[in-house]
Amino acid sequence: MASINAPLSNCKVYVYPGDHNPPHFHLKGPNSRASIDIVTLEVIAGKASKTDLAEVRAWAAEPENLTALVSEWRRLNERE
Repeated sequence: MASINAPLSNCKVYVYPGDHNPPHFHLKGPNSRASIDIVTLEVIAGKASKTDLAEVRAWAAEPENLTALVSEWRRLNERE
């Protein structure tokens, strides 16, 4: 598991090695446990509070953060 340095108020962002497609990240916090698609930023599993989801979507939409998420996903989940 790799934690991504996301300055979120209540949650942390993780990318897991050997994870399933589609490429996604995990949002974990007191009110949120969700898997979020890297491309669409939609919740694909779990639940997230509206506040946490809005905050992580804004963060992930920034080009440098999106690049970091995609890079980490590829690093941990390259398949032959």
